[in-house]
Amino acid sequence: MALTVILELPGVTQQQYDQVIDRVSPDRKSPQGQILHVAGPIEGGWCVVDVWESQEALDQFLQQKLIQAMQETGMPPPQQKVIPVYNMIERAK
Repeated sequence: MALTVILELPGVTQQQYDQVIDRVSPDRKSPQGQILHVAGPIEGGWCVVDVWESQEALDQFLQQKLIQAMQETGMPPPQQKVIPVYNMIERAK
């Protein structure tokens, strides 16, 4: 089942976000299992919204890449919300 993951990152800057992206996705391509990634500033920090194919794909990415990259850039642990995807509408190609 696909999942939407919302990460709220209080105190995180665009520079820190860019540093993490450089570590986990230097080619700017989605990692295995990631369907969508969007990010932007929020009051007092940064927010990331991802859609993942499965909990297993998300867990693998967190354990193998994201947690280490966040620690290396001094980011605090994110406030994470996971929501099962009921419906997703994509723009026609």
